[in-house]
Amino acid sequence: MVLEAITNPKIAAKRPWTQIIIGFLFASAALFLSLWIFEEYASLVMVFLTVTAALPLFYATMKVEESKDSTIIGEKTLLKEHAHALRYLFYAFVGFSIAYTLWYVILPTGMSNSLFKVQTQTITNLNQHVTGHAAKITLLNKIFLNNVKVMIFCVLFAFIYGTGALFILAWNASVIGAAAGNFIRTHVASYADATGFAKIGAYFHGASLSVLRYSLHGVPEIMAYFVAGLAGGILSVAVIRKEYKTKQFEKILLDASDLILISVFILFIAALLEVFITPVFF
Repeated sequence: MVLEAITNPKIAAKRPWTQIIIGFLFASAALFLSLWIFEEYASLVMVFLTVTAALPLFYATMKVEESKDSTIIGEKTLLKEHAHALRYLFYAFVGFSIAYTLWYVILPTGMSNSLFKVQTQTITNLNQHVTGHAAKITLLNKIFLNNVKVMIFCVLFAFIYGTGALFILAWNASVIGAAAGNFIRTHVASYADATGFAKIGAYFHGASLSVLRYSLHGVPEIMAYFVAGLAGGILSVAVIRKEYKTKQFEKILLDASDLILISVFILFIAALLEVFITPVFF
């Protein structure tokens, strides 16, 4: 249980930035263990192992956030308190994404292609090429509805399994890692004739473009999934504690409903960015 003991909600809340490092360690350990033990199924096993390492932190966070519903008066204050947990959980996700991206780029091409085989297929299926205003409106609707569907899965998974939303989030981190890593490799390859410092500069140029491309709509999108997962997790803990038998459960339902509405709003903004803003720059 070494990885599980590295962090907890109290430590994470005090130094949220450290969760980037911890998330990186979780994902890196999962990646190499899956390659070593389950090489043929590494694409999925590394996600499960990442989730396994992060489960204690995520579940403990759900319990802490649910208990705040009983002690904090005022929905606005309560939402501000939830923001602290969302911040360090998001930092952990950033750590996952950085690890997956880095190893995709560093590992030999054949190994990384095999390791991210399922993720690459997912990216291929998601790629869209549209032109014209009407087509973009259609794409906006499709992306928004698809993201809402994923959000609903986050709520349901978190409610049914307690920390089930963590799997969806870790999976998204692996897909982002594959997409960003491939984007970096593509740009570096275009400078293949350069050597020395010029080639190093090309690498960092590709890396920065990759971060910008996926951050524009990816950051709010993932934050929305975290908010939805938190809502489902709070409900799950409340049911486990049988708080549905108390008057306090009405407040918990209100809190979860507010979080879900916030998530839907953020997803709409993310869809607008993905359809109308990201293509302008990339």
